[in-house]
Amino acid sequence: MEFLVEFEIRVPDGTPETEVEERTRAEAAAAAQLVEKGHLLRVWTREAPSGGTTVLGLYRADGHAELDRLLGALPLYRWMKITVTPLGPHPNDPANRVGDGPAPMTGRLPAPRLTPVYRLEAALGDPLDVGEVSQGHRRIVPLTGGTFAGPELNGKLLSGASADWQIVLPDGTALGDIRYTLQTDGGALLYVRSRGVRHGSAEVLARLARGEDVDPSEYVFRTSTQIETASRDLDWLNKGVFISVAGRQQDGVIYETYLVA
Repeated sequence: MEFLVEFEIRVPDGTPETEVEERTRAEAAAAAQLVEKGHLLRVWTREAPSGGTTVLGLYRADGHAELDRLLGALPLYRWMKITVTPLGPHPNDPANRVGDGPAPMTGRLPAPRLTPVYRLEAALGDPLDVGEVSQGHRRIVPLTGGTFAGPELNGKLLSGASADWQIVLPDGTALGDIRYTLQTDGGALLYVRSRGVRHGSAEVLARLARGEDVDPSEYVFRTSTQIETASRDLDWLNKGVFISVAGRQQDGVIYETYLVA
Protein backbone atom coordinates (compact mmCIF):
# COMPACT_ATOMS: atom_id res chain seq x y z
CA MET A 1 0.00 0.00 0.00
CA GLU A 2 1.02 3.62 -0.54
CA PHE A 3 0.33 6.44 1.88
CA LEU A 4 0.59 10.21 1.67
CA VAL A 5 1.98 11.37 5.01
CA GLU A 6 2.01 15.02 6.10
CA PHE A 7 4.37 16.10 8.87
CA GLU A 8 4.34 19.30 10.86
CA ILE A 9 7.34 19.65 13.18
CA ARG A 10 6.71 21.35 16.51
CA VAL A 11 9.86 21.69 18.59
CA PRO A 12 9.00 22.02 22.31
CA ASP A 13 9.85 25.38 23.84
CA GLY A 14 13.14 25.39 25.67
CA THR A 15 14.66 22.53 23.70
CA PRO A 16 18.46 23.04 23.44
CA GLU A 17 19.68 23.88 19.96
CA THR A 18 22.22 21.06 20.18
CA GLU A 19 19.42 18.53 20.66
CA VAL A 20 17.52 19.94 17.67
CA GLU A 21 20.63 19.65 15.48
CA GLU A 22 21.37 16.12 16.68
CA ARG A 23 17.81 14.91 16.07
CA THR A 24 17.74 16.60 12.63
CA ARG A 25 20.92 14.79 11.57
CA ALA A 26 19.52 11.51 12.86
CA GLU A 27 16.26 12.16 10.96
CA ALA A 28 18.18 12.59 7.68
CA ALA A 29 20.02 9.30 8.26
CA ALA A 30 16.75 7.52 9.09
CA ALA A 31 15.13 8.89 5.91
CA ALA A 32 18.06 7.58 3.86
CA GLN A 33 17.49 4.12 5.36
CA LEU A 34 13.79 4.25 4.46
CA VAL A 35 14.70 5.21 0.89
CA GLU A 36 17.19 2.35 0.69
CA LYS A 37 14.56 -0.16 1.87
CA GLY A 38 11.92 1.14 -0.55
CA HIS A 39 9.56 2.62 2.06
CA LEU A 40 10.09 6.34 1.32
CA LEU A 41 9.40 7.11 -2.36
CA ARG A 42 9.10 10.91 -2.60
CA VAL A 43 9.30 14.00 -0.37
CA TRP A 44 7.86 17.49 -0.90
CA THR A 45 7.36 20.67 1.11
CA ARG A 46 4.07 22.58 1.24
CA GLU A 47 3.17 26.01 2.58
CA ALA A 48 0.94 25.63 5.65
CA PRO A 49 -2.22 27.79 5.89
CA SER A 50 -1.03 29.07 9.26
CA GLY A 51 2.40 30.03 7.88
CA GLY A 52 5.63 28.08 7.64
CA THR A 53 5.95 24.80 5.78
CA THR A 54 4.98 21.18 6.24
CA VAL A 55 6.57 18.10 4.73
CA LEU A 56 4.72 15.61 2.53
CA GLY A 57 6.10 12.12 2.08
CA LEU A 58 4.97 9.30 -0.19
CA TYR A 59 5.45 6.05 1.73
CA ARG A 60 5.07 2.39 0.81
CA ALA A 61 4.23 -0.17 3.52
CA ASP A 62 2.42 -3.49 3.85
CA GLY A 63 -0.31 -1.81 5.85
CA HIS A 64 -1.17 0.69 8.57
CA ALA A 65 0.64 -1.32 11.25
CA GLU A 66 3.94 -1.32 9.36
CA LEU A 67 3.59 2.37 8.52
CA ASP A 68 2.96 3.19 12.20
CA ARG A 69 6.10 1.25 13.11
CA LEU A 70 8.19 3.07 10.51
CA LEU A 71 6.96 6.50 11.54
CA GLY A 72 7.25 5.74 15.26
CA ALA A 73 10.95 4.98 14.83
CA LEU A 74 11.74 8.41 13.37
CA PRO A 75 13.99 10.54 15.63
CA LEU A 76 11.61 13.53 15.32
CA TYR A 77 8.44 11.47 15.84
CA ARG A 78 7.60 12.98 19.26
CA TRP A 79 7.75 16.46 17.78
CA MET A 80 5.54 15.65 14.80
CA LYS A 81 1.90 16.25 14.07
CA ILE A 82 1.16 13.56 11.48
CA THR A 83 -1.71 13.17 9.02
CA VAL A 84 -1.89 9.93 7.02
CA THR A 85 -3.94 9.48 3.84
CA PRO A 86 -4.09 5.94 2.39
CA LEU A 87 -3.85 5.88 -1.41
CA GLY A 88 -5.59 3.34 -3.63
CA PRO A 89 -5.36 2.49 -7.34
CA HIS A 90 -7.51 4.33 -9.88
CA PRO A 91 -8.50 2.88 -13.28
CA ASN A 92 -7.59 6.14 -15.06
CA ASP A 93 -4.13 6.41 -13.55
CA PRO A 94 -1.83 7.44 -16.47
CA ALA A 95 0.92 5.26 -14.99
CA ASN A 96 -1.14 2.19 -15.87
CA ARG A 97 -1.41 2.96 -19.59
CA VAL A 98 0.98 3.10 -22.53
CA GLY A 99 -0.33 5.08 -25.51
CA ASP A 100 -3.94 4.28 -26.32
CA GLY A 101 -3.67 0.53 -25.85
CA PRO A 102 -4.29 -1.56 -22.77
CA ALA A 103 -1.81 -1.45 -19.94
CA PRO A 104 0.83 -4.21 -20.28
CA MET A 105 1.66 -4.05 -16.56
CA THR A 106 0.01 -2.98 -13.33
CA GLY A 107 2.06 0.20 -12.91
CA ARG A 108 5.05 2.23 -13.96
CA LEU A 109 8.44 0.86 -13.02
CA PRO A 110 10.02 2.82 -10.16
CA ALA A 111 12.61 5.42 -11.07
CA PRO A 112 16.07 4.67 -9.68
CA ARG A 113 17.10 6.60 -6.57
CA LEU A 114 20.64 7.35 -5.39
CA THR A 115 21.63 7.28 -1.73
CA PRO A 116 25.13 8.44 -0.72
CA VAL A 117 27.20 5.64 0.86
CA TYR A 118 30.68 7.15 1.26
CA ARG A 119 33.21 9.61 -0.11
CA LEU A 120 36.71 8.15 -0.45
CA GLU A 121 39.72 10.43 -0.78
CA ALA A 122 42.66 8.25 -1.78
CA ALA A 123 46.34 9.02 -2.33
CA LEU A 124 48.07 7.65 -5.42
CA GLY A 125 51.58 6.24 -5.77
CA ASP A 126 53.82 6.25 -8.83
CA PRO A 127 52.21 4.29 -11.66
CA LEU A 128 53.80 1.15 -13.04
CA ASP A 129 53.83 1.47 -16.83
CA VAL A 130 53.43 -2.02 -18.28
CA GLY A 131 53.27 -0.73 -21.86
CA GLU A 132 51.31 -1.77 -24.92
CA VAL A 133 49.33 -4.99 -24.44
CA SER A 134 46.56 -6.58 -26.49
CA GLN A 135 43.87 -4.38 -24.92
CA GLY A 136 45.77 -1.08 -25.06
CA HIS A 137 48.33 0.76 -22.95
CA ARG A 138 48.42 -0.87 -19.51
CA ARG A 139 49.22 1.11 -16.36
CA ILE A 140 48.93 -0.03 -12.74
CA VAL A 141 48.29 2.87 -10.38
CA PRO A 142 48.61 2.01 -6.67
CA LEU A 143 46.22 3.53 -4.12
CA THR A 144 48.55 4.08 -1.18
CA GLY A 145 46.16 5.27 1.54
CA GLY A 146 43.24 7.51 2.33
CA THR A 147 40.04 7.84 4.32
CA PHE A 148 36.35 7.47 3.62
CA ALA A 149 33.25 8.83 5.33
CA GLY A 150 29.50 8.54 4.86
CA PRO A 151 26.17 8.48 6.69
CA GLU A 152 26.86 4.99 8.08
CA LEU A 153 30.43 4.09 7.04
CA ASN A 154 33.74 5.62 8.06
CA GLY A 155 37.27 4.29 7.96
CA LYS A 156 40.45 4.07 5.93
CA LEU A 157 41.83 2.58 2.73
CA LEU A 158 44.43 -0.15 3.16
CA SER A 159 47.61 0.24 1.10
CA GLY A 160 49.13 -2.85 -0.49
CA ALA A 161 45.69 -4.20 -1.34
CA SER A 162 44.44 -1.37 -3.56
CA ALA A 163 45.23 -0.28 -7.12
CA ASP A 164 43.78 0.68 -10.50
CA TRP A 165 44.70 -1.77 -13.29
CA GLN A 166 44.14 0.78 -16.03
CA ILE A 167 44.01 0.68 -19.82
CA VAL A 168 44.61 3.95 -21.69
CA LEU A 169 43.20 4.11 -25.22
CA PRO A 170 44.88 6.05 -28.07
CA ASP A 171 42.54 9.03 -27.61
CA GLY A 172 43.44 9.30 -23.90
CA THR A 173 40.30 7.63 -22.56
CA ALA A 174 41.12 5.62 -19.43
CA LEU A 175 39.32 2.36 -18.68
CA GLY A 176 39.64 1.56 -15.00
CA ASP A 177 39.66 -1.80 -13.25
CA ILE A 178 39.83 -0.40 -9.72
CA ARG A 179 40.14 -2.74 -6.77
CA TYR A 180 40.67 -1.51 -3.24
CA THR A 181 40.22 -2.64 0.35
CA LEU A 182 38.57 -0.49 3.02
CA GLN A 183 38.54 -0.98 6.76
CA THR A 184 35.74 0.61 8.75
CA ASP A 185 36.28 2.27 12.11
CA GLY A 186 34.61 -0.83 13.58
CA GLY A 187 37.20 -3.14 12.00
CA ALA A 188 35.08 -4.58 9.14
CA LEU A 189 36.87 -5.16 5.84
CA LEU A 190 35.25 -4.17 2.54
CA TYR A 191 36.53 -5.41 -0.82
CA VAL A 192 35.50 -2.94 -3.52
CA ARG A 193 35.78 -3.47 -7.26
CA SER A 194 34.85 -0.79 -9.78
CA ARG A 195 34.84 -0.85 -13.56
CA GLY A 196 34.96 2.69 -14.86
CA VAL A 197 35.69 5.09 -17.68
CA ARG A 198 37.27 8.55 -17.73
CA HIS A 199 36.85 10.52 -20.95
CA GLY A 200 36.69 14.07 -22.19
CA SER A 201 38.06 16.39 -24.85
CA ALA A 202 41.59 15.83 -26.16
CA GLU A 203 42.75 19.05 -24.49
CA VAL A 204 41.34 18.10 -21.08
CA LEU A 205 42.71 14.56 -21.22
CA ALA A 206 46.13 15.93 -22.13
CA ARG A 207 46.05 18.18 -19.06
CA LEU A 208 45.11 15.21 -16.90
CA ALA A 209 47.95 13.16 -18.40
CA ARG A 210 50.39 15.96 -17.48
CA GLY A 211 49.20 15.73 -13.86
CA GLU A 212 47.42 19.08 -13.81
CA ASP A 213 44.47 19.75 -11.52
CA VAL A 214 41.37 19.77 -13.74
CA ASP A 215 37.88 20.53 -12.47
CA PRO A 216 35.84 17.27 -12.55
CA SER A 217 33.02 19.08 -14.37
CA GLU A 218 35.29 19.26 -17.45
CA TYR A 219 35.38 15.49 -17.98
CA VAL A 220 33.37 12.35 -17.20
CA PHE A 221 34.73 9.87 -14.65
CA ARG A 222 32.15 7.25 -13.63
CA THR A 223 32.27 3.68 -12.36
CA SER A 224 29.97 0.75 -11.66
CA THR A 225 30.89 -0.68 -8.27
CA GLN A 226 30.49 -3.89 -6.26
CA ILE A 227 31.20 -4.22 -2.54
CA GLU A 228 31.85 -7.46 -0.63
CA THR A 229 32.10 -7.90 3.14
CA ALA A 230 31.83 -10.69 5.70
CA SER A 231 30.36 -8.31 8.28
CA ARG A 232 26.84 -9.35 9.24
CA ASP A 233 25.94 -5.78 10.18
CA LEU A 234 26.97 -4.59 6.71
CA ASP A 235 25.52 -7.51 4.74
CA TRP A 236 23.31 -5.05 2.83
CA LEU A 237 26.45 -3.98 0.94
CA ASN A 238 26.73 -7.47 -0.60
CA LYS A 239 23.25 -7.10 -2.07
CA GLY A 240 23.56 -3.54 -3.34
CA VAL A 241 24.11 -2.06 -6.78
CA PHE A 242 26.44 0.94 -6.61
CA ILE A 243 27.81 3.65 -8.88
CA SER A 244 30.60 6.11 -8.22
CA VAL A 245 31.34 9.62 -9.45
CA ALA A 246 35.07 10.27 -9.42
CA GLY A 247 37.54 13.12 -9.77
CA ARG A 248 41.29 12.97 -10.47
CA GLN A 249 43.69 15.18 -8.53
CA GLN A 250 47.43 15.77 -8.91
CA ASP A 251 48.36 13.19 -6.28
CA GLY A 252 45.05 11.54 -5.52
CA VAL A 253 41.56 10.55 -6.56
CA ILE A 254 38.10 11.01 -5.03
CA TYR A 255 35.28 8.48 -5.35
CA GLU A 256 31.76 9.38 -4.22
CA THR A 257 29.80 6.12 -4.11
CA TYR A 258 26.01 5.82 -4.21
CA LEU A 259 23.56 2.98 -3.65
CA VAL A 260 21.11 2.58 -6.54
CA ALA A 261 17.65 1.74 -5.21
